[in-house]
Amino acid sequence: MSSLIARPGARNLITDVPGIHVGQAHDAKARTGVTVILPHDRAVAACDVRGGGPGTRETDALEPHNLVEAIDAVVLSGGSVYGLAAPDGVTAWLGAQGRGYGLVADPRVPPSPVIPSAILFDLANGGDKAWGEAPPYRALGRQAALAAAETFDLGTAGAGYGAMAGQLKGGTGSASAVTADGFTVGAVVAVNSFGSVVAPGGRTFWAAPFEMEAEFGGLGPLGLTGAGDDWGLAKAEPLARTNTTIACVATDAVLTPAQARRVAVMAQDGLARAIRPVHAPFDGDVVFALSTAVQPLGDRPDFKIARLGALAADVLARAVARGVYAATPWPDAPVRCWRDLT
Repeated sequence: MSSLIARPGARNLITDVPGIHVGQAHDAKARTGVTVILPHDRAVAACDVRGGGPGTRETDALEPHNLVEAIDAVVLSGGSVYGLAAPDGVTAWLGAQGRGYGLVADPRVPPSPVIPSAILFDLANGGDKAWGEAPPYRALGRQAALAAAETFDLGTAGAGYGAMAGQLKGGTGSASAVTADGFTVGAVVAVNSFGSVVAPGGRTFWAAPFEMEAEFGGLGPLGLTGAGDDWGLAKAEPLARTNTTIACVATDAVLTPAQARRVAVMAQDGLARAIRPVHAPFDGDVVFALSTAVQPLGDRPDFKIARLGALAADVLARAVARGVYAATPWPDAPVRCWRDLT
């Protein structure tokens, strides 16, 4: 079935999905950062939470039975609970432009931007967190929104700036795929996992079977073995709420909120394909799904949702590996990176 064959998009980023821009900002001194996924227009969205210690904002608004059926942005942030302030900066910036949900058609009543968000824990990475009553996240959120564009950096950037993937430097990753019949799926992820992204005893990514065009080293699946209870480079002594991989997948297919939720649920399998173990009590894993509503599903819509969900999982697995593959050390910090493995 040729329609099931996909290829990477032109940039191999989530921004290959028409109508999506991404902006990022970081604070090198604090070793933390923010990633903003900014659709050109309000987008249908959904969310799936699998980790045992999540930190989120406005995810209840995404339930299909609730009033608001579209969102204005998605924010991924470091900083644990402090990072939940990052959407404040994005909210103020969008609201000032008249963007958001408007219940009352009155120029004296500002709209309410709907910005679901998730955070990861990077407070113990050695950065300077002595910010007192002025954490940097509101400013970083606004800075990231202002930087939104079609291209953005991978690795030690954005929400993944302060991240660790098991015992290796984590980071921000992204990937995309375009089907032969014209649908595009993309993913962006901040990898701060308790589990390892490589198989024990080597440098082969768990996501190796899904790699396209040598996008994370082209090593292939050689060495892709793992015995039960052998987690390789997972974090040695995880603590509750100190990890988390947070992500957003997007497609240009026209989806209802319920269909977007199914895509988000299926996309979580991408984390399971790329990280071992995942969804543990120590993680707060969250995946958002967006629809920019460009391509109608047409006939056999349920089958196409299954295709899009499966493709979103593959793309997210690739994005995880790309984020760790591109990660570099913080300035003047001897942190171990994938490139150091032999």
